[in-house]
Amino acid sequence: MTESYGTISYAYKYRESLIGAVSAGFFLVLLGALFIITPGLFGRAIDFFEDFGSVVVPNTTISLFAPLHPLSHRLVYTATEQFCFAFGVFQVVILALKFASRSSTSKKADTIGNLVFWLGAGYLVRMLLLESTRWTSMTTWFVFWAAIITLIGVTLVIRAVILVTTIPRRMI
Repeated sequence: MTESYGTISYAYKYRESLIGAVSAGFFLVLLGALFIITPGLFGRAIDFFEDFGSVVVPNTTISLFAPLHPLSHRLVYTATEQFCFAFGVFQVVILALKFASRSSTSKKADTIGNLVFWLGAGYLVRMLLLESTRWTSMTTWFVFWAAIITLIGVTLVIRAVILVTTIPRRMI
């Protein structure tokens, strides 16, 4: 296997695609397992999406698409939280595989960003959708999505910091 494409060896590409396949497979297995172990989740997920409609964002005149009754979907939120935490913990396994296969720093940074995102998303689901008593249900829904957008920004900053701090000195 000395065949190479450019500067990246065939073996390296194979290892990376194998890790990607493992990750995609785990994603699907986890999703299926949640539907199997959570009674009524399929029906509740359908109810959740059927509950969407045009809703006025509290304290504004803006209308957005959101569930009309966000507090009536606790089972869906609980399954989402479990998925986020499980997939977040799995990112540790993926990160270990990337270190073992000597993946590039950018691939490791992506995985660390994914780890932060999934664990953070699970935390936000728990704190804002399952335990929130601070705001009205509609305000909580929109605060949750604002927090998710902020979390995406945080993960991008984390990835950038990792990449900047690991730049070889000869490139600076």
